[in-house]
Amino acid sequence: MTAHLPLIADLADPQLTQALQHKLNNKTKPLGSLGRLENLALTLGQIQGTESPRLEQPQMVVFAGDHGLAARGVSAFPSDVTWQMVENFLAGGAAVSVLARQHGLGLTVVDCGVAKPIAARDAAPGQPRLLLRKVAPGTQDASVGPAMSAEQCAQALANGVEVVRGLPGNALLLGEMGIANTSVASLLLARLAGLPLAEVTGAGTGLDAAGIERKRAVLQQALDVNAEATSPLDALAALGGYEVATLVGAVLQAAAERRVIVVDGFITSAAVLVASRLQPAVLQRCVFAHRSGERGHSLMLAQMQAEPLLDLGLRLGEGSGAALAWPLLQSTCAVLREMASFEAAGVATQSV
Repeated sequence: MTAHLPLIADLADPQLTQALQHKLNNKTKPLGSLGRLENLALTLGQIQGTESPRLEQPQMVVFAGDHGLAARGVSAFPSDVTWQMVENFLAGGAAVSVLARQHGLGLTVVDCGVAKPIAARDAAPGQPRLLLRKVAPGTQDASVGPAMSAEQCAQALANGVEVVRGLPGNALLLGEMGIANTSVASLLLARLAGLPLAEVTGAGTGLDAAGIERKRAVLQQALDVNAEATSPLDALAALGGYEVATLVGAVLQAAAERRVIVVDGFITSAAVLVASRLQPAVLQRCVFAHRSGERGHSLMLAQMQAEPLLDLGLRLGEGSGAALAWPLLQSTCAVLREMASFEAAGVATQSV
């Protein structure tokens, strides 16, 4: 399954890093006074290979799919909510739809494996659009066997690559929708990081304490029955979802194209975790938008040594946290390009 996946080069460029740091240090401000925005400026400059990064035609893509595990009661909502929310995204009524409009983000919804057929439709310019890339109408129940075959997983990965190739712009914001996909993220984290399920499994869409215990028991069955699926791609096929696998392909392609990748919450972070285990340099292209309120996300971020921009207790998904963080990236680029240096402004530098 690895033959056609993009290879991701190391972005390390000490000369550019030094130039960016010099530029930041000579802005009209005390050294380091913009805090973590200065680290973000270094990241954005390194991704684009320039001292003056620009964000153009940003694309929010919501990857949707259903999961056989949903029938085991691991979510507070029925699986029908997946296709209903896809329709809501396209109608403009979901949180991510509102935020995408507010921030001028192109919004695309990808049907990667929604159980109910969703009809193709034309989208007016500037309106959300739908891409049909359905591998199958939902995965199999991972608690009794692999969620996907190797061939189905490979198709989803290839679909993600192809989706990104067709997108304009130089920034990709990651979103997802799929009832039971917090279970998938917990499974992938437990398997790839070797962490106990009790530490990485949370309430998801709002389970009570008894529901969380039931969810953990089902997920333990999934880990046990798929015990031999230990490599990143084998684990993805056995435990993952079509939307997560499509996300992995999209992340790898976006990284290969040196797009800025804005990672949302727990589920999109799981896709990035898988992608980074395949190609570690993926993480050099990622900006982690926020720390989710979902149990396990902090541990997921720690696995990637990621420090998110926001911590608002969000656990909605959809790409909502990525959209909320987006203005910070815009402001950072504006500061790098437009803020005067001490010399240009005729301002005295601080005394030593």
